[in-house]
Amino acid sequence: MSFTSFSFALFFLVLTLLYYTVAGKKQWQLLLIAGYFFYACADPRYLIFILVTTASAYLVTMRFTALRRELGRWFDEHPELTREERKRYKEKTASRCRKWLLLAVLLNFGILFTFKYLNFFLVNLDSLFGLFGGGLPVTSVRLLLPLGLSFYIFQTIGYVADIYFGKYEAERNPFRLALFVSFFPQLLQGPIGRYNLMAPTLFASHAYDSKAVRFGLQRMLWGYFKKIVIADRLIKPVSTIGGAPEEYGGVFVLLGMLLYAAQLYCDFTGGIDITIGSAEVLGVRLSENFNRPFFSKSVAEYWRRWHITLGTWFKDYTFYPLSTSKAMMKLSKWTKGRFGPAVARRVPVYLSTVILWLATGAWHGAKWNFIVWGLGNCLVILISQELTPLYRRFYERFPKLHRSRFWDGVQVLRTNGIMCLLRTLDCYASPGAAFFAIGTIFTRMNGGALTTDALLELGLKPADIAVTAVGVLIVFAVSMAGRSGSVREKLARLPAGVRVLLFGALFFSILVFGAYGIGYDAGQFIYTQF
Repeated sequence: MSFTSFSFALFFLVLTLLYYTVAGKKQWQLLLIAGYFFYACADPRYLIFILVTTASAYLVTMRFTALRRELGRWFDEHPELTREERKRYKEKTASRCRKWLLLAVLLNFGILFTFKYLNFFLVNLDSLFGLFGGGLPVTSVRLLLPLGLSFYIFQTIGYVADIYFGKYEAERNPFRLALFVSFFPQLLQGPIGRYNLMAPTLFASHAYDSKAVRFGLQRMLWGYFKKIVIADRLIKPVSTIGGAPEEYGGVFVLLGMLLYAAQLYCDFTGGIDITIGSAEVLGVRLSENFNRPFFSKSVAEYWRRWHITLGTWFKDYTFYPLSTSKAMMKLSKWTKGRFGPAVARRVPVYLSTVILWLATGAWHGAKWNFIVWGLGNCLVILISQELTPLYRRFYERFPKLHRSRFWDGVQVLRTNGIMCLLRTLDCYASPGAAFFAIGTIFTRMNGGALTTDALLELGLKPADIAVTAVGVLIVFAVSMAGRSGSVREKLARLPAGVRVLLFGALFFSILVFGAYGIGYDAGQFIYTQF
């Protein structure tokens, strides 16, 4: 059930009416039923995997609680224990908890690996054996990737890790935990939630709040505008350019980069707007996932503003545990004795960064494109970090330039140029095809090829160009207005008639200018494939 389908509109309308009809704890119970119904509409078989993930998280975190209580009782019953004995018992309990944590991680990531990466692994293993004249008897397995698998497994493992590290108490009610895992707005494309942030509003009783409902619907409407009017209109030209790198090279590659940047941003942020808006209608607060990423002055800053919940997940559960682990400290110590303290300081950070970006690339898809894309981001960030002293001396030499709007603009353009180059790996069939396309920018650039007929072949009629341009300008204007506070709060201070006119125009622009397929179906969201 896609957010852009009529069935979702009917589902959400009925759910909202029922939600504010029932009271108290029945509201979160209704959300649990709605979440499983929403998920079953994609394929009832998918319920098996979300149930396994939920059950494993519940059983493991309850085991953490039981082991820690057992340790506390043991200390209470044996006050004569020495400090060393207490330390030894704590280590024993910690070791048992680590084994349960490892079990939960292996089980859930094993499911993710099987359905998302097994075929990729088999194909590449077969190719490797082929170099030595052998091969595998089975090179692929027909498996359907369960909807939202990456999102809810990451969210659940984050919860298990938080309980393991003692950040908060485990949820004792398995049905409440099940709602956290299966809250339907998040299932398609996140944001990846944290239990301690979601629980206060997810399980609370909500009376009808006209402002919250109005604001939620406004945000949903804004998301539909970005998705249907802009992003879906750019599907054909982007896929056409990416599908024929030999035919569409040079200036077409640059055009494709720009169009894909607009498509991806409007598609993903549009979906997140619908997610956060629909949750807001129901009184549930979700984490923001974007903070005007195209205004970033560096690639590292860009990733602090884009897909924020995924970035913080990898930082908290991959980068920090790896960079501070005993094994990494031993490696750093070994490196210090052979290569000096400067190299030793870098080893934990740089090696953890490489692993983080390998994992981030793999999370986006089981293709070499995404692995290379992740390593490309990593390389740019590490080079930038190494050049920091040089930047600092440059800024000391030219302080006025450093603080000027001109230099800010140069940095923003540079960052977006790098990101556009890296994103070409999303658009082409292989890394080789992407690099070939980038090469044509320098070898056969021909601006005169962008004729009206050429644009028509790409699926860009004059009306499409006009609608896209106006739509992007509106998105840019709203983003600029949001730098000084909530746009919806600012609009709420306008006269009611003006607000009705604005949102009415937005609604009718979706109906009139939306890019619909056969049967008025909108395109699938890009991030649902991840």
